[in-house]
Amino acid sequence: MEPVKNQPQQESSLHFLDYWRIIRIRKTVIISVFLLISITATLVTFVLPRYYSSTARIEINPDVSESVASTEQTYLPYDPYFIQTEFEKMQSEKVLGRVISQLDLNDTWGKLYNNNTPLKTDETMELLKERLSLSPERNTKLIDITVFSEDPDQAAQIANAVAQAYHDYRVAEHNTNTMQDVQAMEDNYQQDEDKIVAAQTNVDQLRQELGIIDTDPNAIAPSPTLSQEQVQQDTTSRDEDEQSYMKMHVMLDQLEGLYQTNPVELQDVLPTINPDSTLSDLLSKLHDTEQSLAEQKVYYTTNLPDIQSLQSVDDELKSEVSARVTGIMVGLTAQVASLKAAADEITAELEDAKSNDLAEITRGQPYWEAKRNLESAEEFHKLVAAKIAGEKLDLETPKLQMVSLVDSATPGKDPVKPNKPLNIILGLVIGLIVGVGLAFFIEYLDTSVKTIDDVERALQAPVLGVIPQNVGYLIDEGVESQHAEAYRVLRTNLLFSRKDDKLNSIVVVSAGAGEGKSTTTLNLATVFAQAGQRVLIVDSDLRRPTLHKLLHVTNNIGLTNYLLKQNAIDEVIQRTSTPTLDVMASGKLPSSSMNILGSAQMKEMIADLKQRYDYVFFDSPPIMGVSDAAVLASEVDMVIQVIQYRRYPQPMNIRAKQMIEKVGGNLIGIVLNNINMSQDESYYYYSGYYHGYYYYSKNEQEQEADATKGPGGDTDRVGIKQKY
Repeated sequence: MEPVKNQPQQESSLHFLDYWRIIRIRKTVIISVFLLISITATLVTFVLPRYYSSTARIEINPDVSESVASTEQTYLPYDPYFIQTEFEKMQSEKVLGRVISQLDLNDTWGKLYNNNTPLKTDETMELLKERLSLSPERNTKLIDITVFSEDPDQAAQIANAVAQAYHDYRVAEHNTNTMQDVQAMEDNYQQDEDKIVAAQTNVDQLRQELGIIDTDPNAIAPSPTLSQEQVQQDTTSRDEDEQSYMKMHVMLDQLEGLYQTNPVELQDVLPTINPDSTLSDLLSKLHDTEQSLAEQKVYYTTNLPDIQSLQSVDDELKSEVSARVTGIMVGLTAQVASLKAAADEITAELEDAKSNDLAEITRGQPYWEAKRNLESAEEFHKLVAAKIAGEKLDLETPKLQMVSLVDSATPGKDPVKPNKPLNIILGLVIGLIVGVGLAFFIEYLDTSVKTIDDVERALQAPVLGVIPQNVGYLIDEGVESQHAEAYRVLRTNLLFSRKDDKLNSIVVVSAGAGEGKSTTTLNLATVFAQAGQRVLIVDSDLRRPTLHKLLHVTNNIGLTNYLLKQNAIDEVIQRTSTPTLDVMASGKLPSSSMNILGSAQMKEMIADLKQRYDYVFFDSPPIMGVSDAAVLASEVDMVIQVIQYRRYPQPMNIRAKQMIEKVGGNLIGIVLNNINMSQDESYYYYSGYYHGYYYYSKNEQEQEADATKGPGGDTDRVGIKQKY
């Protein structure tokens, strides 16, 4: 028979009921740890000394001078880095050392904590840091200085002392830095004063050398040739002349063009452009004369003296008009030239002034540059003097803006440490958490069989029966035993698991000792016998036989006597109190029992017993201890493996199953033994325990009524349900 290959195990997820089952099973651990931690926390809470707290509240600001703060009215935002930096300063030796010295904490705490021996400053400082708590108020500049002490008055004194020491430290630090700054500025001020004297000498020397005329002590450049008003007036006049010139020039060009092409038209246009009374009179006379002459020529000939006279007047007027037009054009030309000359004159004047100014600036540049540098140095010198005066004034002003006491510390009325309700509640919560956690950790480390799923997943074999804890021996308790139903379920599943009705020899094995295989063998055989089958139990555990004690028979004769051919088979079979149940004790263990169960005599005996009895049960030793169980598994028809609940690791049970399969044993199923029904309620119905309890709790009339249901009643249905 080929060994069955185990399929890979599938991961199983825990259900909520599985967690509850673990808690119920491990409740002793949980309760023990819970009580231990809770009681310990409570005792420690009441044993610890009581501490009072006092809090002083201060406001802190960066080191900004009052003058700047008052003039600029600036508000510095919340700076967590600055707050944290000041926390470290508050816990420094420069601050806490002042507190220790002021309150004489070395001697005070030395008497309390060091057997009246004064403490060292560093030791006292460590104790003080442990009792000091600094906390900022969110998004503000307020700091809470909290001190814990067994004495409420001392806690208030220390908190106020820390606040005052920190204030004094900030003031001293500010004054020291300010004095250093003032000294440095005074040194620079003296050096700058010497430089200013030298610069003044240089300016005077340059003025004499360059011949600079400087009548204005505040001037930083030479006076211009033309004043700004004169330059503005000349520029305005020049622009007006240039505009008039351009306008007249354009008009003159148009008139000259018309004069060249059409003089007659020019005579009519010119008075409208440049009004002239003489030209207007001449043009009026010329017009009248030409009109009269035209009228005379209509009626008379040109030879008449009057017409000739009019013609002479007309020619003379035309000559005068032409001469007048020429004169006006000459006047306009002269006017344009005059405008051009005036604009050019003003432009030349401005350019000359600009050239003179540039030349003067270039010539006096060293002087003016030296003078400007001198004025800048004198201005900076004045600022430094004002800064020095302000810093000296700041030294004499109280530094309330850096550190100010908002609330003084007062002695506490009630102790704040230990917080008894909180500590006890935490002890209860932590005890419960640790207890549950430890229970689950132990459960995690426990690799033994815990559920039917563990068996079927690890061993890849069906569970035929689930046996409750603390079952008795059915042969003594009788048919009405409340434990019998679990074995009836096992019997039913065993019968349904057989592939052939001729398979009637069964060996019950287990991986280790004490798993209940002998009890399972005896009770299962008893159930078969109580059902009317002829059953034989063979105690094949030659090293530690127990069945003869349970059945109250002798062990002086038995299996070994038959295998050694000392007695016949009928001589070694003994009767029990149950009519259909016989037993074959193990007999005395011979000095040499090697392969006695694997002998041909053993095989012949098994074949003979199968013919004599309906079922033959063999009780074997642990299969992991000796080879006898493996030999029996290979010789009988069926093998049942008993696994005790939460006893041996799963790998040990898997190894036992593999040994059965290796020798060719027919493993038909697993019996899960010694289940605590009060803890694992999930097994309550699997075992048939409820059914048996329900059935045997009825009166005789109810039992007889149920008995009329015949075979295939509730008992068989329970077994079939479990198998499938």
